[in-house]
Amino acid sequence: MDDLLAGLTGGDRRALSRAITLVESTRPDHRARAEALIAALPDRQALRIGLSGTPGVGKSTFIESFGMRLTDQGLRVAVLAVDPSSARSGGSILGDKTRMDLLSRNPRAFIRPSPSSAHLGGVARRTREAIRLCEAAGHDIVLIETVGVGQSETLVAQMSDLFVLLLAPAGGDELQGVKRGIMEMADLILVNKADGDLLSTARRTVADYAGALRLLRKRVQDPEGFPKALPVSATTGAGLDEAWAQMQALAAWRRDQGHLDRIRAGQAQDWFLSELRQGLLAQLQTPAARRRIADLGGRVAEGAVPPSVAARQMLDWLAHPRDSSDVPPDLAPQGPRESVRVDGTGGSGDA
Repeated sequence: MDDLLAGLTGGDRRALSRAITLVESTRPDHRARAEALIAALPDRQALRIGLSGTPGVGKSTFIESFGMRLTDQGLRVAVLAVDPSSARSGGSILGDKTRMDLLSRNPRAFIRPSPSSAHLGGVARRTREAIRLCEAAGHDIVLIETVGVGQSETLVAQMSDLFVLLLAPAGGDELQGVKRGIMEMADLILVNKADGDLLSTARRTVADYAGALRLLRKRVQDPEGFPKALPVSATTGAGLDEAWAQMQALAAWRRDQGHLDRIRAGQAQDWFLSELRQGLLAQLQTPAARRRIADLGGRVAEGAVPPSVAARQMLDWLAHPRDSSDVPPDLAPQGPRESVRVDGTGGSGDA
């Protein structure tokens, strides 16, 4: 662990890859090591930029062009790309690096594709930990590319400093701009593919969304003029410098006004609640809980118990001590238990 931490904080790419693999593991011993590693990380901060958009809008092409511009300025860039997992096999292609050929070979860039593993919200379960690892490794910018699942993909906004929404020209009417969901979470809307025959269409789309954004309720973390819509072209590079300038201006204003610290504090609370929910769900995966669920599920299927009543019985079972009949034979007590004092010694006084 000391060698891994030293390599990670020293900027070693292989150590960073190993550390992300460790935090993504579900093995109990790996989870314990991952938690110890996260707790030992130095307090370094990068600008976290979440990027979302529908499939085919050009997220990977945009990230490569945008990332190359950032590295040309001497910045170190980390890209965390979340790949959708199959609902049948559970596997993922993890082919995002093949779309970013130039950026993947850039020594100042690090690209890590991760499977969503059926985790909702467009990100992977351990994306927060991966962000912390990239920051500890000395990256200046962390780009989080989501799966691209639509308007419900708002979880990335809870782990980034800036949330950028990438849209295609003529992708919908301006009514989309006032729909509650991903639109109201965006800090910057970029209409991609603003080149060639689509240039005029992209400009009209930008105007439509700019008008729609003015109808949204003002947010306390936004300066005057934000959120805003801009045209960009990932293939020609048009508009990328302006988009980066707007991101920097927004991040600087939020930092000066104290909003960035408040956002980070809220994200830490969200992280805690997420871990708590996942821990509670894990209690349903124990052998005793599965037997209880199967029994109650059978009663529901037979019509003997309403689903809501069965769910309440399961929750009561989780909240109260189990009977010995609910405990697997190998875990059931084998005789009277010895009392334990507060100091951790047995009732006889032996340690």
